[in-house]
Amino acid sequence: MSNKHIKTIKDGFWAGNPIFVQTLGICSALAVTTKVQNALVMGLALTGVTGLSNVAISLMRNVIPHRIRLIVEMIVIAALVILFDQLLKAYYFEMSEQLSVYVGLIITNCIVLGRAEAYALQNGPFSSFLDGIGNGMGYAAVLVTVAVFRELLGSGGLWNHRIMPASYEPIQLMVLAPGAFIMLGLLYWVFRGLNPVKEEK
Repeated sequence: MSNKHIKTIKDGFWAGNPIFVQTLGICSALAVTTKVQNALVMGLALTGVTGLSNVAISLMRNVIPHRIRLIVEMIVIAALVILFDQLLKAYYFEMSEQLSVYVGLIITNCIVLGRAEAYALQNGPFSSFLDGIGNGMGYAAVLVTVAVFRELLGSGGLWNHRIMPASYEPIQLMVLAPGAFIMLGLLYWVFRGLNPVKEEK
């Protein structure tokens, strides 16, 4: 793998993180992060859909009429999301029930459509796949990080295992929507401290 390909993945994961830099996918970051398992499955789902949809759009980029490109992109994304949803129901039904409608909402997630528009339409299949994987991994990393803090502080454990001492009183706020906003805000603050925005002259 060349340095250019590695940079493509790193840009999607860190420098151009879809949540912290592009401000995309915030709704699901708030909705599915009460448990690490949910966040991990959602992150993997979006990563797979983004990578594969980028490949499909890149392969068709020279034959898609410009005026209907958004319709084609949505059809490709929807087909992949439906496929993943059916696989989840077949092999991990309990998780499918927990995620409920959120898997289906990947279709409307701006990260997937945004990468198809901004990258896959201008680049080859392999680079587009890496771009999708990088952005998906960046999204998944944020989801899992938020979920770790929310589940640990909100229930005293992780992945159905008790971690905090028996005397620990769970913070109920962390399992509610405001807890997600607080954690996301704190992580955004840390990210900006490590990756400051360059002011335009």
